[in-house]
Amino acid sequence: MAGIGEDYAMEDGSVEKVKSSAKVRKGRGFGDKDRDYEKLQYESIDSSEGPGPMRSIEGWILFVTGVNEEAQEDELMDKFAEYGEVKNMHVNLDRRTGFLKGYTLVEYETYREAQQAINALNGAEFLGQMLKVDWAFIKHPKTGVGRRLSSGLR
Repeated sequence: MAGIGEDYAMEDGSVEKVKSSAKVRKGRGFGDKDRDYEKLQYESIDSSEGPGPMRSIEGWILFVTGVNEEAQEDELMDKFAEYGEVKNMHVNLDRRTGFLKGYTLVEYETYREAQQAINALNGAEFLGQMLKVDWAFIKHPKTGVGRRLSSGLR
């Protein structure tokens, strides 16, 4: 009985050359450097290790609280569009009442637009309530390796 490769073996050994030059490829994207999902880095304004705002994959996202429950998405969009192009706005509604839950997420393309919106609208009054506007994602300072929180939980 002949082996698996013997049926197709050629006298010049070309099959063996092809086998020896073949690479074993495993995993997602075969090690493509542009699509390395496990090492995806988020852009931060401050390149040092200190705390600061972080960019999400698509843009700079603001977390807005204190939104009046009777506000409309169009009104919010107009208010935040004064400081730059709003790339995306996510408004959560209460299923029972159909009113806003009191918070929203606003996404800008650039850091400058998002920072202008924070500076202008944090503490501003909108439909009778004071808005609180801040970054949705922030970079926390690094802690020591293996260091536990001092909350007493172990």
